Amino acid sequence: MPAVTVDDIMVLPRLPRPDVTETQRPVRRITSAHRQQEGAGFEVTRPFPSVDLRSADPFILLDQMGPVAYEPYEAKGAPWHPHRGFETVTYMLDGIMVHHDSQGGGGVIGEGDTQWMTAGSGMLHDELPDEKLVISGGTFHGIQLWVNLPRAKKFATPRYQDLRAGELTLVSSHDGGALVRIIAGELGGFTGPGSTQTPIAYAHASISPGAQLETPWPQHFTAMAYVLAGSGTVGADRRPIGPGQLVVFGAGDVISLTADTEQHTTTGDLEVLLLGGTPLREPVVQYGPFVMNTKEEIIQAMEDFQAGRMGTVPAEHLTGRRLGE
Repeated sequence: MPAVTVDDIMVLPRLPRPDVTETQRPVRRITSAHRQQEGAGFEVTRPFPSVDLRSADPFILLDQMGPVAYEPYEAKGAPWHPHRGFETVTYMLDGIMVHHDSQGGGGVIGEGDTQWMTAGSGMLHDELPDEKLVISGGTFHGIQLWVNLPRAKKFATPRYQDLRAGELTLVSSHDGGALVRIIAGELGGFTGPGSTQTPIAYAHASISPGAQLETPWPQHFTAMAYVLAGSGTVGADRRPIGPGQLVVFGAGDVISLTADTEQHTTTGDLEVLLLGGTPLREPVVQYGPFVMNTKEEIIQAMEDFQAGRMGTVPAEHLTGRRLGE
């Protein structure tokens, strides 16, 4: 980690230095992620939803999968399951994930790649480590973010965006101390390649030891930072942060994070996800893989799934397994 790097950060375009008149966003809270089992039994680190942060509007869930070094035949994934009412954004740092769906689609998400799946009206899919990783073992590390869809787009036609590592927008902080990979949305006049149904900003920053990242942030967006690895401080009052912690910012124009002078990470940097968006401020009713606005819509989703109206597992993937196994 990370999969997308540059040999010379100084050749990249730079984020503008925030003006002294701009307001730095205060730190509203810092929460620690919890761990739990998902899919066929792999562990994730989940900062939200949680007891401390039930709502991260417009996001539903954030899972850090790994980093983990699998032994041969130890790697597991998420077998066939349905989704409706939101989008999944899978960003891979190490390893490869293979995906299939009930519409005959799918693909490979390699290191540095992002797959943006709009589940919309509903579909079935699976997410599995690639065969080589399963057989030989190896490192696996990925992030999955669930982005809520507004009521008017809950039944959008399912679609994909496959964003390859080379398509991400790479910029540096104004002094060259941090590399920022913009996946979606706009930061300081630079826009990521992801096309969003719900307006959001999503980026991965690597901050060099002792360096500070100060970046403009859309004023009308919520703002959060999740620490993937490393340690540092956040905000004007320099509150300490470490791995698995999520920072929720208040209102303002600028967010800032500073890396400690010593980093005990594989990259040598403080690794952070930056995310936020326009709050939908709509009712959210979630039941497992369904995210709707009412209980009645959840019941309908379950009935549609059971009746096969979200699709069926293609015949070539049925051998030796049943749905949900």
